[in-house]
Amino acid sequence: MDYKKAGRYLVLGILFFLPVMFLLLLYPATHNYTPLDIVNESVLELDGFKSNKETPVQLKDHITILGFLGKTPMNHVIAASNLKELVYDKFKGFKKFQIVIVVENGTDAEVEKLKSEINKYEDIRFWHFVYGNTNQIENLYNSLKFKTPLKADLSTNSIFIIDKDLYQRGRLDDREDNEIETNTPVYKLYAYDCIEVAEIKNKLSDDLRILFTEYRQKRKGEFDSSTRRADDLKNNNEKE
Repeated sequence: MDYKKAGRYLVLGILFFLPVMFLLLLYPATHNYTPLDIVNESVLELDGFKSNKETPVQLKDHITILGFLGKTPMNHVIAASNLKELVYDKFKGFKKFQIVIVVENGTDAEVEKLKSEINKYEDIRFWHFVYGNTNQIENLYNSLKFKTPLKADLSTNSIFIIDKDLYQRGRLDDREDNEIETNTPVYKLYAYDCIEVAEIKNKLSDDLRILFTEYRQKRKGEFDSSTRRADDLKNNNEKE
C-alpha cells in the first residue's frame, strides 16, 4: 500500500469536508437564533410632525433609530456624531433603515449647523429631523417604554429601536453570561445610550443585525413566527 499517497488523499478529504461540516453546523444556528425582543407595542406614529423632506417621514414600514434632541440640537453634537459614525455609516445600506431625530419647532437654524457638523462629506438622506411642539414631543416620548423622563430641553441621550410595525425592540433580559450563571436578578434594556460608545458598538449594533436578519428571513418565508415573544411581553407587563 502506498501510505504516502493514502495520507495525501486523507488530508485532501479532510480539507474538503471540514468547511462543509462547518456550514452544516452553522445552518441550524442561523435559522434558530433568538429574535430581538418586543418590549412595547404602543409606539405612536409621527402624525403632526413636520420635516424638510418632500414625502412625510414615518416610522411605519421602516426600521428606525429614534432620538430626541429637543430645543437645543447643537448641545448634543457628541451624541449626534456617535450616531453618525457608529450607527448610520454602518447600517445606511440596509433596506428601510433610517434615523429619525425629534426636535422642537423653530430649531431649523441649529439643525442646519448640526447637519454641517456631522455631514462634512457624506450623504445623510436616510437621516431625518422632524419638528413638533412640546406636547407632540412629550406624547411621542411617553408612548415609549422607558422610565427616565426627557430633560427640560426635551432631549435625551437615549435612542430607541422601532420596527416596521411600530413596536419598540430591546432586551427583556440584558444580563451577561456571568450574571446569569450567578443568578443575578433579570434587568431589561429598553433604550441605548448614544454617549456610551461601547454600548452602541456592542449591544445596539448586535441588536440591529438580529432585527435585520429577522426581516430578511420573513421576506424569504424562513422566519419561525412563534408566539413566545408576545407571551414574554405579556408576562413582562404583568410584572411591572
